[in-house]
Amino acid sequence: MDLTPLLQSPFVLQAHVAGALLTFAIGCVLLAGVKGRAMHRTLGYVWVVSMAVTAISSFFLQSINPGSFSFIHALSAWTMIVLPMGLAAARRRKIAAHRKHMTGMFMGGILIAGLFSFLPGRLMWHLFFQV
Repeated sequence: MDLTPLLQSPFVLQAHVAGALLTFAIGCVLLAGVKGRAMHRTLGYVWVVSMAVTAISSFFLQSINPGSFSFIHALSAWTMIVLPMGLAAARRRKIAAHRKHMTGMFMGGILIAGLFSFLPGRLMWHLFFQV
């Protein structure tokens, strides 16, 4: 794998990729691990920040539809609405709502949006599949 295209990309894209990778990794740990303990809460706060960085940075990336937003930006807007709702649900001990919000963001905001980043012609396609 040649990281040159990523390293030569604008900082906002590098921050977006770093945030997405961190969010994915921590999300996997959180979903697989024991809930409610100090480690879950600590990693959860880091996950919230990295998810916010990923969503906010996406608004500055317009490679699918140059000059305007695309359907992927709708996921980012949705994330910025649901992220504080999921955090508030956890703080209020509304665990079912917290689980629904956070799992939904992980599935929609990271997994589904992440799959779109691997479409032919996009940076992640070049990093992983270009020979």
